[in-house]
Amino acid sequence: MSTETTDIPLEAHLDGLHRLHRGKVRDIFAIDRNRMLLVATDRVSAFDVVLPQRLEGKGKVLTSLSKFWFDKTSELVQNHVLETDVDKMPEAVAKHADLLRGRSMLVQKAVPLKAEFIVRGYVAGSGWKEYQKTGEICGHKLPAGLKESSRLPEPILTPSTKAPAGEHDENITIPQLAHIVGVELASQAGALALALYESAAAHAKERGILLADTKFEFGLVQDQLTLIDEVFTPDSSRYWLEADYEPGRGQDSYDKQVIRDALVATGWDKTPPAPELPQEIMDKALERYVDIERRLREPAK
Repeated sequence: MSTETTDIPLEAHLDGLHRLHRGKVRDIFAIDRNRMLLVATDRVSAFDVVLPQRLEGKGKVLTSLSKFWFDKTSELVQNHVLETDVDKMPEAVAKHADLLRGRSMLVQKAVPLKAEFIVRGYVAGSGWKEYQKTGEICGHKLPAGLKESSRLPEPILTPSTKAPAGEHDENITIPQLAHIVGVELASQAGALALALYESAAAHAKERGILLADTKFEFGLVQDQLTLIDEVFTPDSSRYWLEADYEPGRGQDSYDKQVIRDALVATGWDKTPPAPELPQEIMDKALERYVDIERRLREPAK
């Protein structure tokens, strides 16, 4: 089953809107020279391949959480969101309100920085693999003897490249980041990324959640550094339940890890097309998305 034949109507052509880009999970439409529409679809990607199945409602969870965090962090950094209520958007959008409601953001156009800003508070994922080999992560020399999922002495900035479609991002060092985006922007965006992480990690911890790591994207809007794309969603962040946390092993995370694990178990070689998975796996993944949104929004314990 190919992704082309299983797209939900939302992902097809929307009359009156010109689609600028179709990402793995987001569609971007032109509004005018200064504004775009970001639509979070229900597509799911794993290992840089879009799956043939969808998680119904996932796009609404991602949009809801991004709005929550964009609002919450607006005092720390300017962001690109202009409107999330489709009924208040231009007529070309509003006439598709039934399809777009709850999963769309009208945003300012920005010139994206050509790097991703990843902040890690714990040793996990690709960071754990690199640490095992070198004792470092992206040039940060770390203490010896850390275990998988160990908390770091302090959060670290571990940037990566923004690879073209079909290719993989690569971890880079701070000097490499400065070479790519410039010293001033690297310093300014890096400091903001660390401040954003610490603020969100504190909010999550008050609700029994650990924010292991997260990814930010920044852009320039009239030369002003601006937080763009999504922020602190399960697609861009690794969340763990504090009550279950135990260093020395991989943690059960609130994201699509259940899907990745199921795909690996099939023996799939990670080249398109991806195999179909049992519906219970997809349902479990969606439950994780819904649950983490609920937990992050609830009052502090």
